Amino acid sequence: MKELVEVIAKSLVDLPDEVVVTETKNEKSIVVELRVAQSDMGKVIGKQGRIAKAIRSVVKAAASKEDKKVIVEIMQ
Repeated sequence: MKELVEVIAKSLVDLPDEVVVTETKNEKSIVVELRVAQSDMGKVIGKQGRIAKAIRSVVKAAASKEDKKVIVEIMQ
C-alpha cells in the first residue's frame, strides 16, 4: 500500500522529492500517512477533497484482496 500511495502522490505534486509515506500495520488494519510539501497540499487534497477521496478509494480497492482495512491520512 505504501508504494501505491507514493506513486500516486509523486505524480500529482510539483515537488516529488518531498513526498514521505509511512505505513503502520496492525492485525486488521493498515494506516498509511502521506506527507507532502505545504505548497502541494491543495494538489493532493483537490477541490472539496475529491482527489483525496479518489486516492482512498484506489487504496481501499487494492487492500480488499488482503482483507484488511486501510486508512490513508494526509498530514501537514
